[in-house]
Amino acid sequence: MTFLRAVSAEFRKIRTTRLLWVLALILFGYVGFSAVAIAFFLSITPEEAGMPIADDFLAPLVYSMATATGYVFPIIFGAMSITSEVRHRTLGTVFLATPNRSVVLAAKAVAGLVIGAVYGVVALLGSVGLGAPVLAATGQMTLLNDPDTWLMLGRIVLAMALWGLVGVALGVLIPSQIGSIVTIIAFTQFVEPILRTAAAFADWLGEIAKFLPGAAGDALVGASFFAVFAGAGGGGTAPLEWWQGGIVLAGYAVLMGAIGAATTWRSDVT
Repeated sequence: MTFLRAVSAEFRKIRTTRLLWVLALILFGYVGFSAVAIAFFLSITPEEAGMPIADDFLAPLVYSMATATGYVFPIIFGAMSITSEVRHRTLGTVFLATPNRSVVLAAKAVAGLVIGAVYGVVALLGSVGLGAPVLAATGQMTLLNDPDTWLMLGRIVLAMALWGLVGVALGVLIPSQIGSIVTIIAFTQFVEPILRTAAAFADWLGEIAKFLPGAAGDALVGASFFAVFAGAGGGGTAPLEWWQGGIVLAGYAVLMGAIGAATTWRSDVT
């Protein structure tokens, strides 16, 4: 019962904050714009762009923009679910209401998973809801009648849920709000994209890069915009299987969460 009350309390806090809705709106707009741009650009001038794409691969590529560009949002939300309480010094009140810190952390993990899945649905509304009409208008296959496409959409929701969990784990590991946000932006927007782009030109680096968090998430989904660059650069490294990608991504969350739980989560709260 204590755990259920803790989970209920987490969702009450989430519903009463603007962060959930603001990030969801930005996520929809960002993913939707990316999906429309990619669908139009690669439908009209794929060969001129130097990135010829098979007809049955374009639709999954467009739909997977939900995670390719949107995965940072559940990470930010998950991290801020921890760091906001540390910054505003409300975590002490939470611990007074629920003295067992493991229960509090587990409740936040559940909330991160659920909100991540919700963001997955929002992202799909942007990538599929806006991208599919552009594909149809430009004479491309939408593949929405293909069961494999719907399986991929389900994996996108799962991947976004896991990204929410990763965000919670990162917030526990780096409780500073500025520190965690800077880390998220630096790694997701600069460090990993550079490494994965470079990996397209060196197989040995590709064998390492496929275990990076973003690469694991793309493997779970089964489609990736980086695959286009890998093909253009001649990279021959095979990605992880979808289930392997899920395990690796979940492993990052468990590892960071375990380290944070053993260190910063046990610190005194002022």
